[in-house]
Amino acid sequence: MSSRRSRSSQSGVPRITDDQITDLVSKLQQLIPELRRRRSDKVSASKALQEICNYIRSLHREVDDLSDRLSQLLASTDTDSDQAAIIRSLLM
Repeated sequence: MSSRRSRSSQSGVPRITDDQITDLVSKLQQLIPELRRRRSDKVSASKALQEICNYIRSLHREVDDLSDRLSQLLASTDTDSDQAAIIRSLLM
């Protein structure tokens, strides 16, 4: 047992078991399209977590890009129009 795990259980924080970690990683794998496609292949928890982090980063980039595009569209639209109101509601 690692010293970090033994310290956390002594501090009153419930210890997460290896089975719980495996279950959580499995649930995360089901949410990631790239890992879902490779379901038949066994992927290590480390590799799965790397893929999950990469996927989350790509989602952040996509959200940022869409937000920038909506902001540009709003800047080029009459601010009193119905279209501008819809765009503003999407940005909030």
